[in-house]
Amino acid sequence: MPHEDREPDELFEIRTNFYTGNYQQTINEATKLKVPQNLQTEKDLFMYRSYIAQKKYGVVLDDIRPSTSQEELVAVRLLAEFMASESKRDNILHDLDSKMGGNVKNSFCLLVTAYMYYLSENYETTLKVLHNADSLECCALTIQALLKMDRLDLAKKELKRMTDIDEDSVLTQLATAWINIAIGSEKLQEAYYIFQELSDKHTVTPLLLNGQAVCYMAQGKYEDAQTALQEALDRDSNDPQTLINLIANELDRLVRNYQPSVSS
Repeated sequence: MPHEDREPDELFEIRTNFYTGNYQQTINEATKLKVPQNLQTEKDLFMYRSYIAQKKYGVVLDDIRPSTSQEELVAVRLLAEFMASESKRDNILHDLDSKMGGNVKNSFCLLVTAYMYYLSENYETTLKVLHNADSLECCALTIQALLKMDRLDLAKKELKRMTDIDEDSVLTQLATAWINIAIGSEKLQEAYYIFQELSDKHTVTPLLLNGQAVCYMAQGKYEDAQTALQEALDRDSNDPQTLINLIANELDRLVRNYQPSVSS
């Protein structure tokens, strides 16, 4: 879609860094960037979500007062609480159930609510929450939930909606890669190129390296996957997705290469 008539996106770098998993740079940019008042909250939300992605939940909980009335800040603080304490998660979700009777209209609040259900592997409720949401992030989370439910057909339709909204968005490109991985076969190489192009255009991150590794694993290229995952580990030794994929890659390699020994 043509974008010549759009005003400059003052949060483009922050947004892109967050979506590609460059969380520290998101925080650095958000800390120093001066924006108009109408963009201040959105900028802060990317910063707080980056702290959450780094597991620095205390920073968010200390910075946002429990008494805050701004609904987006209430939502991101609740996400920090949800991530910080597994013992509180059921109660938080129970409270959300009582509040979700069609009353929540804010797109960001819907996103955060749906994300907590997604993390709880409650994909049907994730989709229910996102049903009337139309932001790109909500569309992307919808696709992730549909892929978890093996509904590739519906995920493709949601991707078409994202493409119609903004085909050049980093989120749309990432969603295209996820769907290509789900399709498999020759689409795996296309997915790999998307992750590579994003790395070349922006910066290499564990998130993008894990995407490439998953493509390699699906093609049986375990050594290449190991190399990508090791680089991801070098960049962030505590990234849970990297650790999960390292184990999965080794198990898959052992299973595929296993040959029963023949007794002589």
